[in-house]
Amino acid sequence: MKVIILGYGGRPDVVREVNRLKSTIERHAEILVIDLTGEVDLSQYQADFAIVFGGDGSILRAARQMGNRQLPVIAVNLGRLGFLADISPHELEALLVLAERGPLPVIDHLMLHCELKRDGESCGSWLVLNEVAILNGPPFSLLDVELWVDHDLATVYSGDGLILATPVGSTAHSLSAGGPILRKDLDAVVISPISPHTLSNRPVVDSADRTYELRVLNPQPNTMLVIDGQAIDTLRGEDCVRVRRAEPRFQLVSAPGHSYYRTLREKLGWGGHTRSSVPPIPNIP
Repeated sequence: MKVIILGYGGRPDVVREVNRLKSTIERHAEILVIDLTGEVDLSQYQADFAIVFGGDGSILRAARQMGNRQLPVIAVNLGRLGFLADISPHELEALLVLAERGPLPVIDHLMLHCELKRDGESCGSWLVLNEVAILNGPPFSLLDVELWVDHDLATVYSGDGLILATPVGSTAHSLSAGGPILRKDLDAVVISPISPHTLSNRPVVDSADRTYELRVLNPQPNTMLVIDGQAIDTLRGEDCVRVRRAEPRFQLVSAPGHSYYRTLREKLGWGGHTRSSVPPIPNIP
């Protein structure tokens, strides 16, 4: 078994845990590369898994770095919340033992392709795991954003911006804006207006097979295109942000005992009492 190790080297806890668990990982797999800079070209490595240390931000960073060659990700949570990164460091060795004995369950997740068109030319394209967002900026006047679906005008949202999120991203910025939670293996997107001026403008769930185009009618000097939390470019009046399904799929290893609703229950702090709980991954000799 061959693995690569990724994480954000600017976090001391990530560096510490990578160094501490390196020998443990080497007992079960060959480490091809350890990159905590986010700068290594990963296309040259033929690995079975990417072990990512950190929180969900580290997962987004790793997905961007892997690009069109997405590897199954074993996500070791060192963050505060960790919807995606939910394997604790003490569970990692048991999971590697299971991987040696047979295939681990891997769940594919929708990714999007976003392209910025300006004056008829492409200004760039990006792979999206969480969301594409158009966010207002100073002087924070009301922002009007056109939404076109399959080249048909759907509506004009007036407010502080608009979010187009994947199911993975439905528990991120979109959720804070009042959007619904989508099961992560769905092929759908959620369109969430931010502080809409018209109260009837509610979040909409639609198919991932459609082409979405976003145009800002009255951009402010700092109206920004933001992808997975990264500021991409300020938007102009004639810009078109085009979003569609991407060919690559984000692949996340599903550890035994880590169910979807258990993650929601624990990470969101849902109340109530359960009759039983699923134990963590057992320590396998």
